[in-house]
Amino acid sequence: MVPTRKSVSSRFHFTPERLRQATCPASKQQQLYWDDSPRCLGIRITANGAKTFIFEYRLNDKNGRYSIGRADSWDLKGARQEAARLQQLVDSGIDPREERARRRRDAVEKVSEDLRRSVTVGALWPVYVEANQQRWSDAHFEDHAKAVQAPGMLRKRSNLLTKAGPAHALLTTRLIDLSPDTLEKWINVENRTRPTSTARAFRLLRAFLNWCEEQPQYVGLAESPVLFSRSVRRAVSPLKAKTDCLQREMLASWFEAVQKNNNVVVSAYLEALLLTGARRNEIASLRWADIDFRWRSMTIGDKVEGERQIPLPPYLAQRLNGLPRRNEWVFSSPASASGKLEDVYRAHLRAITAAELPHLTIHGLRRSFGTLSEWVECPVGIVAQIQGHKPSAIAEKHYRQRPLDLLRLWHNKIEGWMLGQAGIKQPNEDVVLSGSNMAIVK
Repeated sequence: MVPTRKSVSSRFHFTPERLRQATCPASKQQQLYWDDSPRCLGIRITANGAKTFIFEYRLNDKNGRYSIGRADSWDLKGARQEAARLQQLVDSGIDPREERARRRRDAVEKVSEDLRRSVTVGALWPVYVEANQQRWSDAHFEDHAKAVQAPGMLRKRSNLLTKAGPAHALLTTRLIDLSPDTLEKWINVENRTRPTSTARAFRLLRAFLNWCEEQPQYVGLAESPVLFSRSVRRAVSPLKAKTDCLQREMLASWFEAVQKNNNVVVSAYLEALLLTGARRNEIASLRWADIDFRWRSMTIGDKVEGERQIPLPPYLAQRLNGLPRRNEWVFSSPASASGKLEDVYRAHLRAITAAELPHLTIHGLRRSFGTLSEWVECPVGIVAQIQGHKPSAIAEKHYRQRPLDLLRLWHNKIEGWMLGQAGIKQPNEDVVLSGSNMAIVK
């Protein structure tokens, strides 16, 4: 029922012609006219001539007014039908304004859900990387880039084109379309040519999908427990521990081949990797400011602790002191954009080939340090602390705080033994380097 009394002049039987002729008086900003059937239907006409059908109602002892729509979008028959439908809502105790708000929310949620369900692995991968890279090491960040790299791009250090990363094939797949069968087929295809890279990409993908499941806007699209079923996990090739390592009898040939390299920086870098057991990026990122020649120590980056201090044994100190000081980097490279060595794999491969030694990776030099140190019966904890391995026992973690002098004692022994096997004389450990000069400590 119409809650307010209308003057006779404002109420009449609506017809299309009468509505076209109806106007707003010049003295008003708007004028309301009401239909005689249904009496709840009205039309609002503004001073600029805009006409809008309205519905007036009373619910819970309160008056309400609802805009049906512009008269140029609704015909009279449709407006009357809509008014009748709205009156049914009111009779049922439903406020038309609340019902419209609900429909709008449903429409927005449907659009959001459609967008959410259309998101692909490729769309979210960079978002995931950006959200987490601050706590990743450079190497881990690079692994994520390689896993999804595009094919046909120029490589940084050669004229060859890049190959698609193991996970590149999944970038166009929607999260909601991922299934155990999809993942298993992907793994089986990639395993044919690169099982190790595929296993690494699988681990990165699993961490990525776990992150997606933790985000409110993507929860439920790709549930990890369902996706990574037993059959999927079994399809991943098990990682085999690498065992490449220099043996005692190989040291002479290795040192001889490495020292024949015309680039003294490269040969010193390779020797530093073997004689410290450090990670390649830790040594490549060594600055002159990180070396204390007087007190024979180096401060290098550490992927676990951030940085660590290790001894600078005599022979290595002598080698580093003889390197050219082109910039801030100890192992500098004029040809590199960063100013430091970036890639010595080919140089090392040539040395291994010339020495007729078994295949040995750059990381194999780190493994060699840990293995060969047992020849001098060095305590395992000493080697672990020099190499930056995380303590593996309660005693090592909480009750062993070895000073640099103790590390130096054993580090010098390890270096001396390696050099002895190669027929190289280790400098006197009492030699102290200051700048570019060598002074004998009496």
